[in-house]
Amino acid sequence: MKLIVHGKDLTVTPSLQEYVERKLGRLASWFEEACDMHVTLSVQGHKQIHVVEVTITCKGTVLRAEEKRDDMYASIDVVADKLERQTRKLKDKIKHRMRQQSGLRVLSFDSMEHASRENDSPFEVARVKTVPNKPEDIEEAILQMLLLDHNFHLFFNRDSGKTELVYRRNDGTYGLITTA
Repeated sequence: MKLIVHGKDLTVTPSLQEYVERKLGRLASWFEEACDMHVTLSVQGHKQIHVVEVTITCKGTVLRAEEKRDDMYASIDVVADKLERQTRKLKDKIKHRMRQQSGLRVLSFDSMEHASRENDSPFEVARVKTVPNKPEDIEEAILQMLLLDHNFHLFFNRDSGKTELVYRRNDGTYGLITTA
């Protein structure tokens, strides 16, 4: 696993780098493929809140965790535990799926991609919703999202000519997801 640690408005000391490698490096045993792990350490606000953001990318599967604490080392510990739980849950889903197929294959993220391509998906779709595809601009989409009291809104952007998604972020601002 390729581990990349960088600080955002923070200098990463050798002891901090070593601690991150020791705590998050144990996650490498869960992955069979070569994966990338990006760790961002930062200190935010006048209250000096220590934030650790970790993103693991492995063959199209993305695991992400974030933690905010008063202590950087405590943030690293909690985010490592979160990622270990996420990874264990994902691997258990893969194992369960492979047992249902009663095939003896190597368990990997490729197995999950293969399973999701088949007719009987490991994830049950509880509801299908059809939305009107009328052209809107971003402001109209945000207003529609607020009127519906949703956290996101899928719409056809009249300016770009693409189907896009606007969403409410944790800090109260809005984000836009578009296709390339």
